[in-house]
Amino acid sequence: MPTKDAAELDRIVLDYTNVMADAIGSEHGIVHGELSSELSRVKEISRSLKKQRADGKLAFMDLPHQKGWVREIEGYVRRMPKTIENFVVIGIGGSALGNIMLHSALNHSEYNLLSRERRKGRPRMFFLDNVDPDRTASLLEALDPRKTVFNVITKSGDTAETMSNFLVARQWLLRSVGKKALARHIVATTDAKKGHLRKLVEKEGYESFVVPDGVGGRFSVLTPVGLVSAAVSGINIRKLLAGGAKMDEICQTDSPTENPAALNALLHYLLDTRKGKKISVMMPYVQRLRDFADWYRQLWAESLGKKYSLDGKEVYTGQTPVKALGATDQHSQIQLYMEGPFDKVVTFIGLKRYPREVTIPRAFTDMEGISYLGGRQLGELLKAEQESTALALAKNQRPNCTVTLPRLDAFVLGQMIYLYEVQTAFAGALYGVNPFDQPGVELGKHYACGTMGRKGYEQYRDEVDRGLSKGMRMTV
Repeated sequence: MPTKDAAELDRIVLDYTNVMADAIGSEHGIVHGELSSELSRVKEISRSLKKQRADGKLAFMDLPHQKGWVREIEGYVRRMPKTIENFVVIGIGGSALGNIMLHSALNHSEYNLLSRERRKGRPRMFFLDNVDPDRTASLLEALDPRKTVFNVITKSGDTAETMSNFLVARQWLLRSVGKKALARHIVATTDAKKGHLRKLVEKEGYESFVVPDGVGGRFSVLTPVGLVSAAVSGINIRKLLAGGAKMDEICQTDSPTENPAALNALLHYLLDTRKGKKISVMMPYVQRLRDFADWYRQLWAESLGKKYSLDGKEVYTGQTPVKALGATDQHSQIQLYMEGPFDKVVTFIGLKRYPREVTIPRAFTDMEGISYLGGRQLGELLKAEQESTALALAKNQRPNCTVTLPRLDAFVLGQMIYLYEVQTAFAGALYGVNPFDQPGVELGKHYACGTMGRKGYEQYRDEVDRGLSKGMRMTV
């Protein structure tokens, strides 16, 4: 058993002082009575989630405990030819954001600029998560196909954006390496049995990994969806999963005030439904967590933004998640948050201490306006900016909370991922919606399929044609 001191070293701390009425007043802050009145409901939700999990309905909760994938992925990484210099993830949404987040959070900030020796022989990492033709063409122009592997990720096997980029990449490879060598340059992550990509795996012999049943894209980063590229770049995926398992242990308590996932879900729910805070801003003061905020945006938006409740009523729920980065966005967004509408709650993410420090040189001692910085640390300044911004917002009755990480490594990031996924499940139950579907995404997909000529989608093509007809458009 770890000692108390060891457990404390790994502890993520949620400070919610500045969302409470004691700090910012009862008009915009949560009164203790409002919080306590919901605790019994949250306990019931906790028990319900445990039962659903036991019944196999919440597969994402068991992901940190799945070790079979780790052995398969580590075997793949060992077999990868030393000649491979580039690894390109092709995916979109939940099939890309988690990969990007893991890479930017846990690898060197300028990973691709490091020499191969400093990367320990590992390939450079690229992420093709859009179908902007300039982006796709520019990336392929910069790479050598003989030294490149593509990891194409789509559970359904027919995601239009992903499969379009895959077809382009496949043709690009064929021209250079030929059909015989093609399979050595492609690894697929898709459904175990169904879908067009699975058929291509069987037909062309690609190496493949499975997206497990019952796990939606935005909850899939701790599956081969996110773990393959992480392992290829040298991230310790065993520690990542161990961190998730640790947070699973922490979240087992039915006491909402001791369960950070339940408590943070409840705080955001109350701020939205009782205080009108319709916007949730995530603002890391850690450059390497900038893409964690992107990952969170999909998780929170797609899970909670729902027209219908579980009992079929129109409810139009959901907070709008917004990304900011400290201290950068103090100079672009904080003016709005400080003096604009009272419709936001801000979550700051900080580190107990930064892993590296840079000392500000002493210079220009005759200029007090800059000389006071001499001898101090950049991390010291960044932390001061974070704490000062939180205090200033509170002084202006703007709710904000702070999540402090003991450090940033695979174990702690695994905890954060699991914390926010479970928090989202709690929030879905509080709102009374299904946090695991995304019906609002489908209509736009149908229109796009119709426009691109997919069979069976002709009626959507007709609707698009009518909607885009010149006589119906208002333009300048």
